[in-house]
Amino acid sequence: MSGTRRLLTRLREMMASGAAPLADIVRLVAAEMVAEVCSLYALRAGDVLELIATYGLRPDSVGRTHLRMGEGIVGISAATGKVQNLADAQNHPAFAYRPETGEEQFASLLAVPVRRGGHIMGVLAVQNRSPRRYGADEVDVVETVAMLLAEALAAAGAAPVIEDALGATLVRQFESVSLAPGLAIGPVLNGGLSAGPRNFLAKDPVVEQERLERALVAMRRDLDHLIEQGMPAGQEPREVLEATRLVAADDGWVKRVGDAIRSGLTAEAAVVRVASDLRDRMRRITDPYLRERLADIEDLAARLMHALDGAAAPGPVAPGTILVVRRLGPAQLLQWHACGIAGIAIEEASSSGHAAILARALGLPALGGARGLMDVVQSGDIAILDADEGQLILRPASEVRENYERALTARAARRAGYGRLRREPSVTADGTPFSLMLNVGLALELEQLDSVGAAGIGLFRTEIAMLARGAVADTAEQAALYSRVLDAAGDRPVLFRTLDLGGDKLLPDAPPPEEENPAMGWRSLRVALDRPALLRRQIRALLLAAAGRPLSVMFPMVATVTEFRAARGLLYAEAARVRPAPSRLQVGTMLEVPALLWQLPSLLKDCQFLSIGSNDLMQFLFAADRGSPALAGRYDFLSPPVLDILAYVQRQTEAAGVSLSVCGEVASRPLEALTLAAMGITSLSMPASSLLGTKGLLRSADLGAFRPVLNGLRENASGEASLREPIAAWAREHSLDV
Repeated sequence: MSGTRRLLTRLREMMASGAAPLADIVRLVAAEMVAEVCSLYALRAGDVLELIATYGLRPDSVGRTHLRMGEGIVGISAATGKVQNLADAQNHPAFAYRPETGEEQFASLLAVPVRRGGHIMGVLAVQNRSPRRYGADEVDVVETVAMLLAEALAAAGAAPVIEDALGATLVRQFESVSLAPGLAIGPVLNGGLSAGPRNFLAKDPVVEQERLERALVAMRRDLDHLIEQGMPAGQEPREVLEATRLVAADDGWVKRVGDAIRSGLTAEAAVVRVASDLRDRMRRITDPYLRERLADIEDLAARLMHALDGAAAPGPVAPGTILVVRRLGPAQLLQWHACGIAGIAIEEASSSGHAAILARALGLPALGGARGLMDVVQSGDIAILDADEGQLILRPASEVRENYERALTARAARRAGYGRLRREPSVTADGTPFSLMLNVGLALELEQLDSVGAAGIGLFRTEIAMLARGAVADTAEQAALYSRVLDAAGDRPVLFRTLDLGGDKLLPDAPPPEEENPAMGWRSLRVALDRPALLRRQIRALLLAAAGRPLSVMFPMVATVTEFRAARGLLYAEAARVRPAPSRLQVGTMLEVPALLWQLPSLLKDCQFLSIGSNDLMQFLFAADRGSPALAGRYDFLSPPVLDILAYVQRQTEAAGVSLSVCGEVASRPLEALTLAAMGITSLSMPASSLLGTKGLLRSADLGAFRPVLNGLRENASGEASLREPIAAWAREHSLDV
C-alpha cells in the first residue's frame, strides 16, 4: 500500500465515527510523513493566522501563536496561495521567529495552503531538523491532506473575511475590459459557488474507479449532445467547442484522476484534487491563450462532478440574470446561454479567448478582468453590466439603475425601429453619402451582412478562426472559409486582414518568445515576414478563394514602408502563380503604428486603400495599454491631437486617390462616427450590433452644419484634453441620438 493511500485510509478510519480531533490528525500526518513537526494554522478575522493544532511544537503555543497574512513563511503561503518548500527556513529573510513555539531547532519547512471554495482557509505545515527540500511525493501527500482539512478548518471557525456586513450592501464599481458589447441589468448569479465532495476518503478504490469510468462516458456523451445541438457544423464557434471535446478525450488528466483514486480518494475528491493542481500550475502561465486551457479543464471538471453525483444541469434563470464567474469554458457558456442569461462578467478572460469569441458570436454582453468581483458578489445582488463602457456596477443606487433601465428600454425601442433602416439609402440629411461595413471573424456572423444591410466587410479578422480551432489551418481549409465569405458578400467589398497573431493572440503552432511588452513585440506582420511560409500559405488560400473575383488584402501592424513592400511582394509573387487570377487585386494596410504617419507620401504611392485601426493607434499614440482598466477612458479619441492626425491622413489619402476607412472600435460610437463623417471619413466598419444605430444617426445629421462647428472647436482647443462635451452638446441641440 502506498504511503498516501495508507495515510488516507487511516484518516478515514479516524474520522469514521465523527469529527476527529485536529491534534490527532496532525499527529497522524507527522507520523506517516516521518516529520518531526506538523502544524495547522487557521485564518481568523483581520487576516490573522492562528496556530490551532500542532505536533512537535510546544503544546502551549496553540491559540497563542499568530502570524499576519504575508508574515513569515506560513504567512507567505497563505497570502500567495502557493506551496513554500524550504531546506533552511531559519535563514530565509522572510522567516518570522515565534519563541513560544520552540521551532528554532527545525530547519526544513513545507507550508501548504488550505483552500475551500476558492478561498484560503489556513495553512498546513510540516518541519524537520535536518535541512532538506521535501520531495514531490511528499508535497503531494500534504496537499491532499490540506484539501481534506478544509472542512475541518471551517468547522473550527476559520473563514476569510472578505467584507464586513456594511460592505455587502455598498455600491461597488468594477472597471473591466469589454469582451462583447451590450448592456444588461438584473440579478447576479454567482457561478463560482459549487458544492465540494460529500465524501473525500474511499472505502473501495475499485468501486470509485468504476464510478469514474461511468461518469466519463456520461460527460463525453452530454458534451457531444451539447455541441451537436448548440452549433451547426462548419462554424468557428463550433471549432471552439470541438477543442473542449479534445481536452475531454485526453487521457493525461484522466489518468491523474485515476492515480488519485488509487491513493485512497473518492472519485469526486480525486477530480477536485487534480483540477486544483492543474489550476495552480496553469495560473502561473501569463499567456492568455494558453490560460484558456484552464477554463476548458475547469469546465470539464465541473461536468464530471455533475456526472458523478447525478446533479441536474442548470435550468432557466430569471430575466436579466448576469452570470459572474472566475473563468468560463465555451461549453459552459453555451449551456448558460441556453438558460437565458443576459450577460456575463468573467474575472479571468482575454478578448481573444474562447469565451469572448463565443460571446460575440452569440451577441451576449460580456466583460473580462473585473478583479475582486467574485470575492464580494452575492447571488441575487442587482448589477448593471455595461459592456460598451467596460464597467460593472454592483448594487447600484436606485437613480443610477433607473437611468440605465431607461437607456435599455430606449435601446430596445430603437432596435425595434432599426429594421426599416436596413433598406434606406446611406445618405446624411444634407446629402453626403456614407458607407457602413462590418467587422467580422467568424462564418457565423456572415448572415448579419443581409440582416443589417451592410455595404460589405471592412475588416475580416482571419486569425479568429485559427484561434478558435487552436491551429493554423492548411491552405485548402483556409480557402474554403474565405470562399464562403466572398460568396456571402456577393458584389459587396471584403477587406481581408492577414493573420494578426502574437501579442495577446498566441500562435497556435508555436509559443512566442518571452517578451516584457507583447503588444509592441513579435506580432502581426512581423511574425508573417519572419515566417514567410505562413504568410504565403494564407495568401495562396485567399487567391484560390477569389477564383477570379475581386480580392482586397490588407496587412496589419505595418511600421515602415519597407515592411509593407516586402509583404506586398509576397502577395504579387503568389498572385503570379495562381489561376484564375483575381479580376482586381487591391492591396492596403492598417494604420496603427504612429511611425507610419511620417511615411504616408511614400506609402500611398504603393497601396490602394488605408484603414485606421483606432484601438492600436490610440494605444501606441498615448503609450496606454488598451487592456488596462486603470487607463480606460483616460485618453480620448475626440482629443485635438487625434483629430489633427485624422485630418492629416484624410487630406493625404484624398490627394493620392487612396480610399480611407476606420475599422477600429470607435467607428461604432455615435459621437465618434459623427465626427469622422464630418471630417470626410465616411467609410466606417463596425460590429453588426452597432451598424443600424450608426446609420440612423448619420441619416439624421447635417454634416454641412456641423463641420464649421467642429473646425472652430479644433482651432480654439488651446490644450484641451477632449472635445467630447462640446460635440455632444451640439448633437443634443440638434436632436441627434447619441
